[in-house]
Amino acid sequence: MTEILQQALNGLAIGAVYTLIALGLTVVFGILGIAHFAHGSLAMSGGYLTFLMVERLGLHFFAAMLVAMVAGALLGLLIERLAYRPVRDAPHINAFIIALGLTMMLEGGNLLIFGADQVVIPTTYRDVFNLAGIAVSELRLIVILTALVLISIIALLISKTKTGKSIRAVAQNRPAAVLMGVNVDRVSVVVFGISSALGVSAGALVGALLAIAPGVGEGLAVKGFAVLILGGLGSIPGAIVGGVILGVSEAMAAGFISSAYKDVIAFFVMIVVLLFRPEGLLGKQR
Repeated sequence: MTEILQQALNGLAIGAVYTLIALGLTVVFGILGIAHFAHGSLAMSGGYLTFLMVERLGLHFFAAMLVAMVAGALLGLLIERLAYRPVRDAPHINAFIIALGLTMMLEGGNLLIFGADQVVIPTTYRDVFNLAGIAVSELRLIVILTALVLISIIALLISKTKTGKSIRAVAQNRPAAVLMGVNVDRVSVVVFGISSALGVSAGALVGALLAIAPGVGEGLAVKGFAVLILGGLGSIPGAIVGGVILGVSEAMAAGFISSAYKDVIAFFVMIVVLLFRPEGLLGKQR
């Protein structure tokens, strides 16, 4: 039982990162219908930027992450304006091809600017607590709490603010929202800014918890879409539940079977769930 609780805690930490990635994808796909495959690579850019500010400028981890989130949001606005907005009303294949192109551009840019070395973002959270035989890493707790804070902020933004109401209106019925005076261009900009900032936060957290290196971003994007599908397309609560399930499944597989099979087990869980609920755990039936 102690080992199960230990692996569950480990899974919650990485699941929190997956949730942040999936939330960024959810707000873009659920509201604008765009499969933003470059999201993981943008997250890695934010992770690298956080590393540089911590390592070379001596900033505290959270200060560096906040600056990187702002920079990531600005980059997201640029991507929305120059890459996705011109094809918003075009066939979906156009946005899909652009997303793949952006992924290659961002991955190439990360490799060119930051190099090919694997890096770990240094933090001051090095303590390990022992609670009833369970090793609780301070850093893992920080990752989980940070994710909870960011998720709460996004939930409040979408449910309690005027901007959030506009976002929900566009998600439910874009033509009707336009007729009611909602500025879809403004909503699109806000959504991409939020999505990119969440992605950067996930990149910074995974860089502190594990490591960042070329190619990691693509894997994060795949996991993010897996969570998106598992929880239900466009569902924010679904992204949270899906992230936790995927993270805990991976940790259990790594702890009790082999780390080589953790991805297989996690995606097996996703397939089993979708066999019984094709719309995802919290997705709406159509």
